[in-house]
Amino acid sequence: MKAMIFAAGLGTRLRPLTDTVPKALISIKNKPLLEHVIEKLKAAGFNEIIINIHHFGQQIIDFVQSKNYFGIRIEFSDEREKLLDTGGALKKAAGFFDDGMPFLIHNVDILSNVNLNELYEFHKKHAYLATLVVSPRKTFRNLLFDENRLLKGWINTKTEEIRSPVSDFDPVQYTALAFSGIHVLDPIVFNFMNNFPEKFSIIDFYLSICNREKLYGYVPPNLQLIDVGKLDSLSQAEKIL
Repeated sequence: MKAMIFAAGLGTRLRPLTDTVPKALISIKNKPLLEHVIEKLKAAGFNEIIINIHHFGQQIIDFVQSKNYFGIRIEFSDEREKLLDTGGALKKAAGFFDDGMPFLIHNVDILSNVNLNELYEFHKKHAYLATLVVSPRKTFRNLLFDENRLLKGWINTKTEEIRSPVSDFDPVQYTALAFSGIHVLDPIVFNFMNNFPEKFSIIDFYLSICNREKLYGYVPPNLQLIDVGKLDSLSQAEKIL
């Protein structure tokens, strides 16, 4: 099974730690975030992984090599010359996903108890273009889902910005859920990216097609999840682990 780890971010919210190392190599319980994610993927049966790199990218390459690639196939998608955002990163790595099977994407700064096997099998059993792990956790940016848990829009409650391809869209009629940074996609997704630029957000992409394709919001039972994106989240991550 194949997966991609988004690890190219600048980690600005983790400064000054990320002034000298990439966010992916920030340690929790004496183990880098990247190692936590790779081990979780490997334990779930994902044995072919591609990692996108930008900020201190060579440090990430050196770390993976020092671990003998964790005994699996690991490749790198090099964005050191230009950061492509999440959608652009996936599009650049399209050639890696050449077996016609669904694949998983995992942000490097997400730690959770999500059962990746159950998530992957759920996706395979349904005719969804993408299955997005979401939850009702508090955040001011939310995805909006209809009664069938299909994505229909997005809202920023702080700025009151609303985005949706649905005509006469009323966010009150939809369920707001926070995206986790973990999703499973069918490789046919690349067919919809042909007209997108080199750099774009995966959320922008999802919102552009959600009125004609099935993008499902998957809420795992008893979810524990933390986005290790800010300094104050590091101690919380220690507790979860």
